[in-house]
Amino acid sequence: MANTPQSKKRAKQNEARFAVNKMRRSRIRTFLRTVEEAIASGDQTAAAAALKAAQPELMRGVSKGVVHKNTAARKMSRLSSRVKALA
Repeated sequence: MANTPQSKKRAKQNEARFAVNKMRRSRIRTFLRTVEEAIASGDQTAAAAALKAAQPELMRGVSKGVVHKNTAARKMSRLSSRVKALA
């Protein structure tokens, strides 16, 4: 348990940051899920549009430190190749 005023403040800041990061991660996953669903339906135009919407969201996650840069790049690469394969 936090004893010093500094450690109490850090614990409070960590909780707040955790909540924000959790929301950001959830938002990213939602965008990725829409891409997955569009790919599963077989509709390439919908999948391409969903991918285009998911890209800036993933990159925003990278800039905010929620997702690692290489992880985001890998996800984008794999999704885009799957969308391209629908054609």
